[in-house]
Amino acid sequence: MQEQQLYEYAVIRVVPRVEREEFVNAGIILFCKKTKYVDCRIALPVEKLQCFSPDIDLGFIRQNLDAFEKVALGDRLSTSPIAHLDAPSRFRWLTATRSTVIQCSKVHPGLTGDLALAMKKLLHEMVL
Repeated sequence: MQEQQLYEYAVIRVVPRVEREEFVNAGIILFCKKTKYVDCRIALPVEKLQCFSPDIDLGFIRQNLDAFEKVALGDRLSTSPIAHLDAPSRFRWLTATRSTVIQCSKVHPGLTGDLALAMKKLLHEMVL
């Protein structure tokens, strides 16, 4: 039996009009301190998003989600200095409370023997 790993995750949200506080789940960021594992998966539900905001700039949203993902995964080619931080710092920075179009839920804990499987399950349950 695989050793159980404690992990933390947050749901990535798109908030088309911040003043209305309505959002659409668009991805998951998952972090395991013990293994220094960070993963981020984006699945933008365009039709749902356009129901909230028919005139939303999808190119802008995708560009920001791509940047979020690059920072989360520590893309060394990224121009963002945050992408060059260690895994815990990137996770904490990305999941910090903010009032922007791209936000994260509160951070939640979990326990699993397979971090990749936990990510797949969370993405399916929370986003897809």
